Amino acid sequence: MAHYPHPIIAREGWPFLAGAVALAALATWLGGWWSAPFWLVAAFVLQFFRDPPREVPAGAGLVLAPADGRIVQVGTARDDYLGRDAVKISVFMNVFNVHSNRSPVDGTVENVWYFPGLFVNADLDKASTGNERNAVHLRTDAGADVTCVQVAGLIARRILCYVGKGDRLSRGQRYGFIRFGSRVDVYLPPGSTPKVAIGDRVAATSTVLAVLPGA
Repeated sequence: MAHYPHPIIAREGWPFLAGAVALAALATWLGGWWSAPFWLVAAFVLQFFRDPPREVPAGAGLVLAPADGRIVQVGTARDDYLGRDAVKISVFMNVFNVHSNRSPVDGTVENVWYFPGLFVNADLDKASTGNERNAVHLRTDAGADVTCVQVAGLIARRILCYVGKGDRLSRGQRYGFIRFGSRVDVYLPPGSTPKVAIGDRVAATSTVLAVLPGA
């Protein structure tokens, strides 16, 4: 199981959850049952920032889902971050998905790039190049290069990434978070074999996205 020191509720959510509960409690004290909408907001905040532990599949060359959500793209594409052709798999997260981002592979962070941009619907392909995004280049011990890109969405206004060049990540290790609705693009070496299709629902860490070539 991937180690994460803040299970169940993501650390990014505690200020929001505390504020929502305090406001709901105040509304209850002042207005009784009229406070129900405030408790619904608190419940939404609680579910949005949930961050359950996940089992990590074993096996050589596996690429795991970096986020919960729905597959919106599988196919060949240009990885402009590394200047190569690649296999691209994109996961779209709606506001009801877990928004914690986790490493898809065991590897070393070779580089991190941040790009300001727009906030169009993350379900659209143009979001990959037009929206605010943060790209992490990972190199596995076998020498495979994987680019994992956090992309902001229509509602998302904050991309959080906690790793830098030289850091070591394990499969399933938490490395970032996006608030509130977004996507994650994964670019893999040519010859990688996708294990998901467009429309599939995936779970961060526990779903295998693809197998790297030579595995």
